[in-house]
Amino acid sequence: MKAYKIILSGGGTGGHIYPAIAVANELKARFPKSEFLFVGAKDKMEMQKVPQAGYAIKGLWISGIQRRLTLKNLLFPLKLVVSLLKSMDIVNAFKPDVVIGTGGFASGPLLLVAAMKGVPTLIQEQNSFPGITNKLLSKKVNKVCVAYEGLERFFPKDKLILTGNPVRQDLLDLDQKSAEAQAYFNLDPNKKTLLVLGGSLGSRRMNELIESKLDFLDGLEVQTIWQCGDLYSKDYQHFSIFEGVQVHTFLNRMDLAYAAADIVISRAGASSVSELCLVGKPVIFIPSPNVSDDHQTKNALAVSEKKAAILISEKDLESNFEIQFSDLMASDSQQIELSTNIKKLALKQATQTIADEIEKLLNK
Repeated sequence: MKAYKIILSGGGTGGHIYPAIAVANELKARFPKSEFLFVGAKDKMEMQKVPQAGYAIKGLWISGIQRRLTLKNLLFPLKLVVSLLKSMDIVNAFKPDVVIGTGGFASGPLLLVAAMKGVPTLIQEQNSFPGITNKLLSKKVNKVCVAYEGLERFFPKDKLILTGNPVRQDLLDLDQKSAEAQAYFNLDPNKKTLLVLGGSLGSRRMNELIESKLDFLDGLEVQTIWQCGDLYSKDYQHFSIFEGVQVHTFLNRMDLAYAAADIVISRAGASSVSELCLVGKPVIFIPSPNVSDDHQTKNALAVSEKKAAILISEKDLESNFEIQFSDLMASDSQQIELSTNIKKLALKQATQTIADEIEKLLNK
């Protein structure tokens, strides 16, 4: 059985980390004797999440450029040089057969060094509008795996492969889990269930929205599974005393949360969008306006323009939310249309397809 040395780099957010871990797990299943090394940014969440998944990781002293003039921006050139030198040391010492990048600032120096040294390289772009790191890297790497159509305007066409984003495999066949989900969350089977997802850290604006709409939701006889996030747990946990409201810092059984939901309100990070396409429930996206290049709005637009989801921007929540939510609740035909259309966008074999492309690079 073949044994390879494989480096994966990506981080800063779960949207970059979890796809890298999913790909590593698939490659490990195919090549159990292979050796894996992750490279991330020293002070980011990958330094905890990757070891928890069972993989070694090395950190680079790197961060992005801030939108305003700060001391961090002045340090960026120094950080970049230091990270390039550290990446050179890592590649020379580990001698990888392939290097994979899933986005985030740490992947830039590492993929650049690997490509310059002739190591086969691949990047996986999760968003419908790529970040500057992957746009620059695409000129150097061998392959670019993407989750959306139409990215020829950003990447070399001959390197593009439409694969989708890696998602958790326990989201397949959710219909068979509906009874288990009802019992797990102790739900009233006679009421519709709303699932609110603000991300692992949480979203202040989405939490404020749900807090202000609890009476409205109760009036529609909607019960709510509300994931408020780690940053806001203390502020919102007490709302669980209300009948039909469950507040969770984290949702350890996302498969059951999705299975229980009739309607989902979510941010529009790339991984979340890919998961929700697979889940196939009616979705209202509330994109975060605070991410680089307004990625989330572009991700949500790529779905909503196909009549596969509803998009409400944060600035329009006060004027539009109650009207759009009430209309959706009252219209079985709209729920069916959204559900049907979003399922058409799902790419279920993304992890396996990306691993196939990596295997082709290894066999060259």
